[in-house]
Amino acid sequence: MDAETGAVRVDSWLWAVRLAKTRSAATTACRGGHVRVNGERAKPALKVHVGDEVRIRITGFDRVVTVTKLISKRVSATVAADCLIDRTPPRPERIAAPAAIMRDRGAGRPTKRERRQIDQLRGRS
Repeated sequence: MDAETGAVRVDSWLWAVRLAKTRSAATTACRGGHVRVNGERAKPALKVHVGDEVRIRITGFDRVVTVTKLISKRVSATVAADCLIDRTPPRPERIAAPAAIMRDRGAGRPTKRERRQIDQLRGRS
């Protein structure tokens, strides 16, 4: 933590509040453009301050949090929960997967064997 400005690196903060499993994963997410601070793409060394909005894309969905407390070392999950306000919108409901398409035997395109039999019936062989 930077004592002069009261700020912490964004990759370190993401790791400390358990939004990333490792600090290198947080750094990779920043470099890949998956992290935004106040709407701007964040490089790993960007400093976050209390009140900043941080968006991180995890498994295809954006997680939106507001920084309430700055920490640079990983802490327990209960302490980490006090360091942010989760403003993530609810995920859309999962669409039920359609049933496997089952086709009646004989429906659809004929097999090679069936085409030969059709040709014999029509006298084309």
